Amino acid sequence: MNVDIHDSWKPFLQDEFKKPYFKDLVNFVKNEYANNECFPPGKQIFNAFNHCPFEKVKVVIIGQDPYHGFGQANGLCFSVNDGISHPPSLINIFKEIEQDLGIPYPKSGNLMRWAEQGVLLLNATLTVRANQAGSHQNKGWETFTDAVIKIINEKKEGMVFLLWGGYAKQKVKHINYNKHKILMSGHPSPLSANRGYWFGNKHFSKTNFLLEQVFQIPIQW
Repeated sequence: MNVDIHDSWKPFLQDEFKKPYFKDLVNFVKNEYANNECFPPGKQIFNAFNHCPFEKVKVVIIGQDPYHGFGQANGLCFSVNDGISHPPSLINIFKEIEQDLGIPYPKSGNLMRWAEQGVLLLNATLTVRANQAGSHQNKGWETFTDAVIKIINEKKEGMVFLLWGGYAKQKVKHINYNKHKILMSGHPSPLSANRGYWFGNKHFSKTNFLLEQVFQIPIQW
């Protein structure tokens, strides 16, 4: 696995790349991709960073695992490639945007358009074995992505962090409430959404309001 990451992130992450855990992680991922079908494609592992340079980040959404079905994962959390059926969580995200902002449900589930506006779509684990959810957890990815959250927390101000569900909410310990804004709700998965923990959170209009408060351009969701 080559760490093919946007140049803007390298000054902040180069120390992380040198740590023993990251070298072990690289070896693990290389072996997995050599011997199993894994997602996303190797060149897309760091897509969240490559489509959202460090200086552009203004919103952070934290997911857990890449999609593990064929052709789905593209390196951006909750996002799928063009032409791929929308997974249930993404359907509920789009339904909430429709209710919140009146934006019609989109044809494409590719969230690259968000990333290019400054939304870092960060999965805690950046790779997965086909059809085996969680198969690359606890191998070092979480240490790396926690470091990313800490760096954003330390080096930037006025970020909006969207923490959906119990797993993402655990990341709140890395975020300074005095420097950044945090919006939390249930996860958009059907289990959580159908219990009333997702719909009506208005996180998309709230995010844009918070961005405007710090003179940032709102996101075109």
